[in-house]
Amino acid sequence: MKRWPFLLLMLIGLWSLVEAVHAQSMDESHATTEQSCSFGMTKGDASQSCRVPFPTGCLVADIPGTDKPWTTISKGGNTFCRFDEKATDWKTKITGSCGRCKSDHCSAQFSVRFDCSQQSH
Repeated sequence: MKRWPFLLLMLIGLWSLVEAVHAQSMDESHATTEQSCSFGMTKGDASQSCRVPFPTGCLVADIPGTDKPWTTISKGGNTFCRFDEKATDWKTKITGSCGRCKSDHCSAQFSVRFDCSQQSH
């Protein structure tokens, strides 16, 4: 008899999860593609940057439920990395940059998700 409350709670939890998935609007459910650029540096190397390729006919995807670009910055080593505000317009060009490498080795990867669902087929 002690299992009934547990099973009931599990069923309620699963039902809530299924409803949340169904509640996502179709506008937010577009498939995305990802593009990235990366580089490596050694200790003392000055700042470095790279441009993320921008697929023709695509738009930068937003993080679901927000109006923020869907991006990821992965870095290794002692450096500071960001998307360069002056060299990025989020419509035609996206540039990632890192400051001086302060450890033996540094690396960076800048990834951006794109929504290409508006492309004509």
